[in-house]
Amino acid sequence: MSQVTLYHNPRCSKSRETLQLLKDKGIEPQVREYLKDVPDAAELKAVLTALGIDARALLRTKEAEYRELGLDDDSLTDDQIIAGMIRCPKLIERPIVIRDGQARIGRPPESVMEIL
Repeated sequence: MSQVTLYHNPRCSKSRETLQLLKDKGIEPQVREYLKDVPDAAELKAVLTALGIDARALLRTKEAEYRELGLDDDSLTDDQIIAGMIRCPKLIERPIVIRDGQARIGRPPESVMEIL
């Protein structure tokens, strides 16, 4: 099987559930703790392409930093939103599983099985 990468936040229950689901299926993903190892703009653009969504759809809009950084401004470009996610990576929706150029957000965790 090809490499599976998990953008993971160990404090997030959905992220932990997704990791356990992968392990239960015999998959040992490359775990990327994106809060410590923040992806750059090119990586985030690749993730967005793999997910088939725009940058705004990857934002956690209920976090205080979403408004504090002005990311609730509908006129922002994808590049501006990505810059905000790099500045405050906890705004990146999680968990994300990537395999062979495809990605899924693990909400619910079982949705990642579509690409495995």
